[in-house]
Formats: sequence, C-alpha cells, structure tokens
Amino acid sequence: MEVKLWNDKREREMYENFAELFAIIKATEKLEKAYVRDIISPAEYETECQKLIAHFKTLSSTLKDIVPSIERFHDTYKIDCPAALNRLVTSGVPATVEHRAAAAMSATTSAAIVAECVQNFITAMDSLKLNMVAVDQVHPLLSDLSASLNKLSILPPDFEGKTKMREWIARLSKMGAADELTEQQARQLHFDLESSYNSFMAALPTAGT
Repeated sequence: MEVKLWNDKREREMYENFAELFAIIKATEKLEKAYVRDIISPAEYETECQKLIAHFKTLSSTLKDIVPSIERFHDTYKIDCPAALNRLVTSGVPATVEHRAAAAMSATTSAAIVAECVQNFITAMDSLKLNMVAVDQVHPLLSDLSASLNKLSILPPDFEGKTKMREWIARLSKMGAADELTEQQARQLHFDLESSYNSFMAALPTAGT
C-alpha cells in the first residue's frame, strides 16, 4: 500500500523543498569537511560553496513563512551538520573569503600601527630638536611611542626600541615634572630614538611589511 506524505500539490511542493533544503545542508557539511581535510582545492571549494550558499538563500527565502528558523529545522530533523549551519546561516560566505578578509584587515591594521610608530618616533625626535626637554613634555611622547611599539606584534619583546623606551620612561618617572634633561641626556635620548627608529625601519621588510 502506497503511503502519501501530502494531500495536495502545495503540500507536495513543501516536502520537496524540505528535501532540497536537507540535501543542501548535508552537501555543505560534506564540502566543509572536505576543505578542512585538504581533499579539495580552495578554488574548487569556493566555487561549490558559493553555489550552495546561493541555492540555500533562494530556498530559505522561499520557505521563510514555513521554516522561519533554519536552526529549528536542523534540530527537528536531527541533521547534525554544525559546520553547514555555520557556513550557511552564520557566515554566509565561503571560508576562503573569510580568510582573505581577515588577512586584509590584519594587514590594514598593521599598516596603521606602523604609521603611528613612525609618527611617534618623529614627533619625539623633533621635540628634542626644539629643546622641549622638560620631563612633563618628554614623558608623554615616549609613553605614546612605547605603547604604539607594543601594539605591533611583528616586533619581538626585546626589540631595541621597546627596551630603550622602557629604560627612559623609568628614568623620567623618578624625576620631577618640571625637571629638565641635561644637554648630555637630551643628546643621548635623541641618539637612542634615532637608533631605535633605524632598527624599526630595518625590521619591517623582514616581517613582510
């Protein structure tokens, strides 16, 4: 005896759409696992993933009144495809696209910090040339420079500029705000800044900047 899952054309279409949605989720899960295991190339993965995401968006839009929650559909039919849910619902773009976006953002952020470091180096050196040698003038400049250097992850903890700035900040912290650097101290600080700046610029190509 044949058992019908539907009573009319509308119900039949609904179940067919359910089956297609189920198939898309399952296929996406398999694709995600294949990509993670290097079974397919990133280019192949991206092409197929974009197709599945496009089909998913079209189908989920069609079913939005019947299936308001894809997560609930996933749980109701015990599909058990967490990677597919993440890709289709949470992310909405292939993993390769996410990785490129993250890399671009990281590069942009690093470039901004490098520019900030350069500016702080130049400001500190120029201030000394203008004879701004009071502790309350020099200390904030060196603190800003030290902070920007510490934000740049490509520089090792023992980088010359970091250690030199820490030493000078510690020295200035023991002096009064109105105290001034002697001519010899100012000259030494300028030398340390210039040396650190040159080391900083030399370190950038090594880090792939």
